Order: sequence, then structure tokens, then C-alpha cells
Amino acid sequence: MKGREPNVAKDNLPTHSKKETEGEAASSPPRQSKPASHPWLRVKAGYFFAEDGVVVDSMDHAFGKLPDHLLIEIFVRLPTSDWVHVSCVRKQWAALFRGECLWQTAIVRRWLFAARAKRWPGPIPQGLSRRRYEALYVCEHFFTFDGEINELVGHAYLFLKEQLELSTLPPSGILHGTIIDQFIACGNSRDKAYELASEIWLAVVDNLEENKHTFLLLKHLAQEGDVFLPYPYFRPSKVQWRVFEKLFTDFRDCFNHSSILMLDQILERKSPMVPAFYEE
Repeated sequence: MKGREPNVAKDNLPTHSKKETEGEAASSPPRQSKPASHPWLRVKAGYFFAEDGVVVDSMDHAFGKLPDHLLIEIFVRLPTSDWVHVSCVRKQWAALFRGECLWQTAIVRRWLFAARAKRWPGPIPQGLSRRRYEALYVCEHFFTFDGEINELVGHAYLFLKEQLELSTLPPSGILHGTIIDQFIACGNSRDKAYELASEIWLAVVDNLEENKHTFLLLKHLAQEGDVFLPYPYFRPSKVQWRVFEKLFTDFRDCFNHSSILMLDQILERKSPMVPAFYEE
């Protein structure tokens, strides 16, 4: 199939006389496109780009006519950063990324042990295969537990992150208690549940984007009153102070004089709970 440039208007093409065109056709050898030196094709804006730069229309190419199970085997071998672009090429491919089969295949290929995981009790559901893939990916990149991947930790991270992104934020004590209950329901001790919940809070706070919503969220968490709750349901002090640390480092220029005075009063009231590493 001949290569062609996408999105080129005819009005922008150079004009030639009929004689010039015939002369060039007679003197120039026919242009042949070299076969791609690699079996993979890069996908962009609805076209395939071979390594030699030849553009192939995806709708007419044989690659676009492959059955679903072969497409899935190809897609799960691509970098995850390319999946968004691939899913935009054709409706058929977008449907594959909305379905279960592709995500199940991706989980088995990357985390074989997770294919045998059973559903667990508790307030945080396991979700469908795409949700499970996201949770496993988060746990692999943000948490390390002696080389093991705890899928439940990834689900708790996604749950907390989504709740903090809501326009109406639930009380942080309820969110913390929900995570604690989830780990206890899955057989963890209270100490282990408290430790895991603390690590999840720290990871979520550290990975918040620097925008207006994050500033308002951190300010709300800093101003939130302390409610007496029994162990392990009270918020960890190191999480509270990570909130203050992020406020004063990433958003210091956003404060006016009255806001700084208010936060100073809150810090003074909570100073007995300052961890040792903040006192140095």
C-alpha cells in the first residue's frame, strides 16, 4: 500500500502544468515504500507510522482487521503510556479497552499471582479488572513491602485519592476509619492496619498535584478539628504534619497574613503531637 501524508488539503499542493507532470513521470522512477524494519507500528491520530516514516491508513491496513484476541495480545505488550492513543484509533479498539478481557489479560501478563486473587469483604470493593490493574500498578510503583505487592493497598490508595478529589470532602476521620476497617476485615491486626493506613495517607498527600483544589484541600485538612477516637482510628500525627509541611513548602506564596496567623495558632495548639523529626 502506498504511503500518504494525512490531513493535507488539495489547495495547498503545488500546481504544475500537464507537460511538466508528464515529463517528471517519464524521467523519475516509480517511488517504492520500504517495508517497516520492525513488526510494530506506532499509532498516532488514526494512522500507523512505520519506522521508515511511511504513513499507512489504519482503516485499510490488514492490521486493522485482526480479530479481537490477537489485538489484545498485541496491545498488552505495548507500553501503558501508549494505551490512551491506541484506544482513540478505532471504535473497535476503544471497545476493547472498555471491556474486561483486555484488562484481565494485562493483569495475568504482568502479575500472574493476581489472577488467582479472591474477592474480599469490607467497605472498599475490589472492582472490575481495570480497577484491579490500576490498584496493582499503584502498589507496585508507590509502595514496597519486602518485594510483595498488596493489591488491597492499591485499592485503598485509589479510594482515598478519589474521596479527596470530591468537591464536598467527607471528614478525614471517616475516610481513615474506612481504610482501617477494610484492612481489619481482611485479617490484618490493628497495628498493621494503622501502619498501612498511615503509609497510604502519606503517599496520597505526597502525590497531590499543585493546583487550587489541592491548596484548599490541604488547608481544610489543616484546619480540621481533632476528634477523640480510640486507637487505631485517630489520624496519625505524622500525616497531619505532612499536610502542614506541604502547605508551607508548595503553597507558601498563596497565604495572606491572616491565614498564616491562623495556621500558626493551629500549629501551636497541636505542638505537643509534633513528631521527633520535626523538633530537630
